Amino acid sequence: MVKLAVVGFGAIGQEAARMLRGDARLQLTQIVVKPHAVDETRRMAAEVAPGACVLTELDVSLPLRPDLLAECAGHSAVMSHVIMALQAGIPCVVASLGALHKADSYARLEAAAECGGTRVQLISGAVGGMDALAAACMGGVDRVVYIGRKPPRSWYGTPAEQVCALSELTAPCVIFAGSAREAARKFPKNANVAATVALAGLGLERTQVELIADPGIERNVHRMEVTGSFGRLEIQLENLPLLTNPKTSALAVYSLVSAVRNASARIFF
Repeated sequence: MVKLAVVGFGAIGQEAARMLRGDARLQLTQIVVKPHAVDETRRMAAEVAPGACVLTELDVSLPLRPDLLAECAGHSAVMSHVIMALQAGIPCVVASLGALHKADSYARLEAAAECGGTRVQLISGAVGGMDALAAACMGGVDRVVYIGRKPPRSWYGTPAEQVCALSELTAPCVIFAGSAREAARKFPKNANVAATVALAGLGLERTQVELIADPGIERNVHRMEVTGSFGRLEIQLENLPLLTNPKTSALAVYSLVSAVRNASARIFF
């Protein structure tokens, strides 16, 4: 049985716990959250993960030491809890890829994994085709464009509110155009997909990103366009938002759950 620690217990963490609860190959033993969230997390965990300990720091000692850590807490958690787990030799699954927009963050993650003799998996989250993109880069890719289109409500509480009146939109509005690095910095809760595409492809500087608030849609639409020596690739996903968090696609949860289950699978994609 794989002992699992989850960092973060917001909408993604809670839904993942619900989906994993009936898996006899996995046991959620630790939930790591910020101090102010401990009491509320204990209340929520009692329903979906009654056997888990709610902590403010990862416990890497026996008997609680996890076999796998899954992060879904946001950028700061990657540079704190994930780094610590990797240095302790615990493999990690990371959802908040936007955290790697900082120049040294990727190198720090890699160094921590090397120190602990383990590995970190960057999940595809709300987008698909990362295997094809990474493979295409082996032969040479000239251009990668990611276009993220979401309903206006998904952009509340972001810099998009300074670009346009989101509640009054009657037509699509481009709220950002630039590099994936800048998109991840400005929209940390919305642009993990942009960072994912960049990290699998041409990098954070060379990947072009366009983010759009569109009052005519109800789904989160992710489009990737790639050209190179292999030919041309176009992928578009129209994801339903997570009911408890419209900034996140439900597919992001399923991607995390799939990666966690693969830790105990014999054959997997």
